[in-house]
Amino acid sequence: MTDKVPTFEEYAALFAAHGDSGAEYLRRHFPRFAATKQRLFSHRNRPAGNQVLDVGAHWLHQAVLYAIDGFAVTALDLPATLDLDSVRTLAQAHSIRLLPNADLEYPTALKDIADDTFDIVLFTEVIEHLAFNPVAMWREIYRVMKPGARIVITTPNYYALRTRLRQSARTLRLLGGSVPVEQVLSLHTLGHHWKEYSRRELVRYFALLSPDFTCRNFAYAEAYQPAMLQRTGGAIVRWLEHAIRPIRPDLYLEVELTRKDKGIVVEPHW
Repeated sequence: MTDKVPTFEEYAALFAAHGDSGAEYLRRHFPRFAATKQRLFSHRNRPAGNQVLDVGAHWLHQAVLYAIDGFAVTALDLPATLDLDSVRTLAQAHSIRLLPNADLEYPTALKDIADDTFDIVLFTEVIEHLAFNPVAMWREIYRVMKPGARIVITTPNYYALRTRLRQSARTLRLLGGSVPVEQVLSLHTLGHHWKEYSRRELVRYFALLSPDFTCRNFAYAEAYQPAMLQRTGGAIVRWLEHAIRPIRPDLYLEVELTRKDKGIVVEPHW
């Protein structure tokens, strides 16, 4: 169990052997999967244990990266992807347990998982999509985490320079904020980026959920694929992001369950 990752070509071949499993998505996001794993295991305070829960596992693009390194991986996501033949045969080949769950607000697929099972919960590029009250979800995830387990969060930075520039341009054109109407009406998705966070908000988020959570190893992450910013001024934006950490495009955070005493203490008001 290390921070090492295969080359993209080596990794993509593992998926190609089982049919079409979002090859273009894998190409775009493999740098993020690799960087997240390397960051998680590169510091001295690295997590112990080998039981991994990947929430929002989709085509298992991230789950396999851990499975081939000796981790016991459980993947939770919508049946729309986890029930695909290509995903099922891929999971079987790498001993990944699949938990299709139709509604993440209530992750009932976890009901048969024993308390204190997981050492690592991957929650990467998920939190910004949650358009429901997440307390019931976090209560169940908390239950299946061991004391000392980590939640690994990656999510877009609300204060990212490129995001602020894009929103400023929309404001000047009187196009409102948040998700463009073109995406709302034409993009087939179960969750836009409804809420993007700052560092302070993420820390506050988990402090409100439970005093048992402690936020560790925070980082502002530079673009996982810098070449994607090709527009005029792209080189300047990348230089500024490199020089000024708080305006980098992505956030990385590990949330440790340092003890298991108080539970999830938030009660939503309906």
